[in-house]
Amino acid sequence: MDDELFPRERTEVAPGAVHVPGWLDLRRQRELVEACREWARPPAGLRTVRTPGGGTMTARQVCLGLHWYPYGYARTAVDGDGAPVKPMPGWLAELGREAVAAAYGPPVEGGPAPAAPPGPDPNPVQGSVHGPVGDRAYDLAYDIPYDIPYDIALVNFYDGDARMGMHRDAEERAEDPVVSLSLGDSCVFRFGNTVSRGRPYRDVELRSGDLFVFGGPSRRAYHGVPKVLPGTAPPELGLTGRLNITLRVGGLG
Repeated sequence: MDDELFPRERTEVAPGAVHVPGWLDLRRQRELVEACREWARPPAGLRTVRTPGGGTMTARQVCLGLHWYPYGYARTAVDGDGAPVKPMPGWLAELGREAVAAAYGPPVEGGPAPAAPPGPDPNPVQGSVHGPVGDRAYDLAYDIPYDIPYDIALVNFYDGDARMGMHRDAEERAEDPVVSLSLGDSCVFRFGNTVSRGRPYRDVELRSGDLFVFGGPSRRAYHGVPKVLPGTAPPELGLTGRLNITLRVGGLG
């Protein structure tokens, strides 16, 4: 909200897990919503995910690059219409790299990730040190490169009653950071630990346009969405519900 008393600030929720409020402006949010509408169309469109135990996820999903299903990846919508998965757009992968730079601070000048703005980061994550390692630019605090080859996107749609239980993004072989972009209704995002689904965890309100990145020691942390806040989406988006775009690196060959 523009008129709130204390503006929301970038926060390191856990080591390597960073929340950047309001990262996407309204124009970029609109563009992403329209892109999600196109991706959701068949073939290999939006579907209900069924778990091996016979249950269903309340959030519906469409995938790009590779198709996620419980608990693996495929090149076709194996639990949907069987069609080949839609490709991962290059511009979306580049947005993921921009997100990492925004979360951890820009790489040094001359690094291989030109998406970061020039000059020093005005809001550095406490404890981060940035510099070159060999021919790549890294965040040295968590040894995370900036030239990350994002090749998978999961788009989840939540209506007002949808939830997401505590889980880990564990089917990928790569350890690159996960990038999460929020559009539409706000939600309570629960970010936990790497050992169990229980405490300790921290609840964070994610609003439309917010960025959340988790990598380094938090890459395999449990996380979930216990609650969506209906009616909180910016009216300019024309969206009822919440969209979450999650970018990952599979490392699957």
